[in-house]
Amino acid sequence: MTETTETAGAPDTADFNPDIYTPEMEMSDTGRDVPAAAELDIADINPANPHLFKEDRWADHFARLRAEDPVHLNEISTAGRYWSITKYDDVRAVDGDWQTYSSARGINLGIKPGPEVDQMLQRVSSFIAMDPPTHTDQRKTVRSVSAPSNLKNVEPEIRERTIKVLDSLPEGETFDWVDTVSIELTTLMLATLFDFPLEDRRMLTRWSDIVFAVPEPGGVVETQQQKITELMECVAYFEGLWAERRKNPGFDLVSMLANGEATKDMPTMAHLGNLLLLIVGGNDTTRNTMSGSVYGLNQYPDQYDKLIADPGLVPQMVPEIIRWQTPLPYMRRTATRDTELGGKQILENDQVLMWYISANRDEDVFENAMAIDIDRPNADRHLSFGYGIHFCMGSRLAELQLRILWEEVLQRFERIEVQEEPERTFSSFVHGYTKLPVTVKRR
Repeated sequence: MTETTETAGAPDTADFNPDIYTPEMEMSDTGRDVPAAAELDIADINPANPHLFKEDRWADHFARLRAEDPVHLNEISTAGRYWSITKYDDVRAVDGDWQTYSSARGINLGIKPGPEVDQMLQRVSSFIAMDPPTHTDQRKTVRSVSAPSNLKNVEPEIRERTIKVLDSLPEGETFDWVDTVSIELTTLMLATLFDFPLEDRRMLTRWSDIVFAVPEPGGVVETQQQKITELMECVAYFEGLWAERRKNPGFDLVSMLANGEATKDMPTMAHLGNLLLLIVGGNDTTRNTMSGSVYGLNQYPDQYDKLIADPGLVPQMVPEIIRWQTPLPYMRRTATRDTELGGKQILENDQVLMWYISANRDEDVFENAMAIDIDRPNADRHLSFGYGIHFCMGSRLAELQLRILWEEVLQRFERIEVQEEPERTFSSFVHGYTKLPVTVKRR
């Protein structure tokens, strides 16, 4: 690993406007105390409300939309018009048609399109928020890190770290699985992929947490200005790493971005989008699936019993847990032209939210879709990794980490028992856990 890197001077923050009032901030203020889905008129259902995810009440709202209005329009003052696509086939259709449904305006629910927003997105973006050919060129720069040969090389290190963390867990004492296991393992992995100083690795966790955090009193960040300030600290830190890796490149994501033909000449601020994409993609998603696997198997103890009786089921349990958890509930596209979907007229510049978490509960595709079934024959058809040109580059690495975790868990523990309901992430973009109290009993 590298030595601790001195940070460069803070980059220019003129590309960000801290006074922007975002859609999730608006729903943070107005979305409290939403009635049960059955009590609402269908037009009043808004699945992008982060309170529904914080309170784990999202499922019934999506069930009604799938049944009654699978291409559903909402409109709020900050975001304007946006559509919720909730059926499996419709989500795949949107995700597979980048010419009609573009990523270039952003991947999460954004503020109304306009010159200021477009200018900001052009300066700070990531290849997941781009269309071909730029998307293809930049993605190609870093994709070798998830090649099968590299996964084979990192598997022993992943297993060694997993064993070390699991062997250190206290027996008969309640502890937080999220922080002690999920965050620690995924942050160690991310630090390895970046060749990031291990002693600073929890900075990656912090930056990952604030990317999609909704500013609120007592929250992950309390103001939009705090969020922007901390993201600029992320950029400043990585500026030092860029300079070092240009001189001494290695086989890591920073070196690949600093020296890649499509990315090496990008200005500092333009790197921010790719940085945050890789940080969130390598950290948030896998850690929440790790936590979700423990919570989910406790919710369905018959499936946990089945797994304990036959650890050989772990490889087929992995895609089912990823389907059931769906760590990123949606991705957004923007219509490039007037079009029609499900009998609805979608207008040019309308935002379109592909709700993977709803598609993964579509009973027309997944029988008894709300439940975990580790024998599910088509679990690998889930859309948690997306579909089409933006299919998750790190999917195999995420599956590898989850498989190794449960192979080692089953060797060591009779059971991991959840002690109380988890605390959940206040976001409709990240389906996650902030705290999960558990105890373990060793074999």
